[in-house]
Amino acid sequence: SSTGTRAQGFARQTRQRLCGQTYTPVMPSSFLTLLFAVFIIASLLTKLWLDTRQARHVARHRDTVPAAFAPHVPALSHQRAANYTLDKLRFGLLSTAVSTVVLIGWTLLGGLDALNVVVRDAVLPAWGALPYQLVLLGAFTLIGTLIELPLEAWHTFRLEQKHGFNRMTWGMWLGDQAKQLLLGLLLGGPIAALILWLMGAAGAQWWLWAWGAWVAFSLLLMVIFPIFIAPLFNKFEPLKDQGLIDRVNALMARCGFTAKGFFVMDGSRRSAHANAYFTGLGAAKRVVFYDTLLSKLTHGEVEAVLAHELGHFKHRHVLKRMVMMFALSLAGFALLGWLSQQVGFYTGLGVRPNLNAPNDALALLLFMLALPPFAFFISPVFAYFSRKDEYEADAYACAHTSGSDLASALIKLYKDNSSTLTPDPMYVRFHYSHPPASERLAAMQA
Repeated sequence: SSTGTRAQGFARQTRQRLCGQTYTPVMPSSFLTLLFAVFIIASLLTKLWLDTRQARHVARHRDTVPAAFAPHVPALSHQRAANYTLDKLRFGLLSTAVSTVVLIGWTLLGGLDALNVVVRDAVLPAWGALPYQLVLLGAFTLIGTLIELPLEAWHTFRLEQKHGFNRMTWGMWLGDQAKQLLLGLLLGGPIAALILWLMGAAGAQWWLWAWGAWVAFSLLLMVIFPIFIAPLFNKFEPLKDQGLIDRVNALMARCGFTAKGFFVMDGSRRSAHANAYFTGLGAAKRVVFYDTLLSKLTHGEVEAVLAHELGHFKHRHVLKRMVMMFALSLAGFALLGWLSQQVGFYTGLGVRPNLNAPNDALALLLFMLALPPFAFFISPVFAYFSRKDEYEADAYACAHTSGSDLASALIKLYKDNSSTLTPDPMYVRFHYSHPPASERLAAMQA
């Protein structure tokens, strides 16, 4: 009953708005259009400014290795890292331009509105409201994926391959895309259907129920990812180096940690980049080493890298990030719950809301499209706390393993991954989730 009354009220407001009848909207569409356009332009100009600063700073220091790294990083490696960084910035500028054009096309130029009309007229009469909305979400996702595929292919087979990192074949890459699409259908489809059903059936507080479903889905994904999803893309074998196993077990015992096992991932099949990480939740946690990492680091350096990851758990960084993510998603669902009832939210972003069909899928899509330009300006806050966590994890690693091993491991990883040693400070504040190498080493020495 409450849901029907709410829908009828929204439909009445929509008719009044679209037919020019007297109606005082809570959110004028012209205001939202202007605000959205201002934030798109502001975020675009800020990104261009930051990328330009970064490019000039890296190019200016391209031929001089910083003094702290001179004994360990050859000039040729430093120049190679600068070239890689500059190429990534150029690609980033292209990606930003394309994504901005696509965003404006979907919203202010009426792309989503046109797609909605086509899907609604084709699906709604035959299949009903929920299938229509799911098809709309699926069609939007498919079109977005097709737009992004050329950029992803360029990144993999031109940018990464030019600098010696790509090891994927076209067959492997296409297989990964197909697997991701299938997983999106199998995992994303049910949660999307549940949220859409709650939006239509749970009354005015639907957003609270939807948030609870999203949290449960996210936690479930953390449990099943290492067991069922990750093996679809990589092979995981138990760590066989007994000397390293003994050393890692001793570290885990000293730090009071347990894990389901230690695994080596065949990361070298796809990329030359190296890494190590924890995955899973609760008792299902497992330690994963890239085979590229084990081939480049000594046992002591691997132990120090693992101790850094343990530091994140010891300081509850993972838990804090989960809580922050869930709190932000709660605020997002609450905001969506209010916006979805504002006619100006739809018309201000270039969409005519449905008069005789649910608008829940439209609200979801518009919210996802409109959020990034606004969220961009709070990204430095999250980047700051992420860098702070990295310092704490480094300190923990230095307290439980050799600080010199951690420092040498970081230098090797920066060198082998062609990470620039001379980033622009302002660019770091916006984009770096990890502190620059010079600052990390200085903090370790201190």
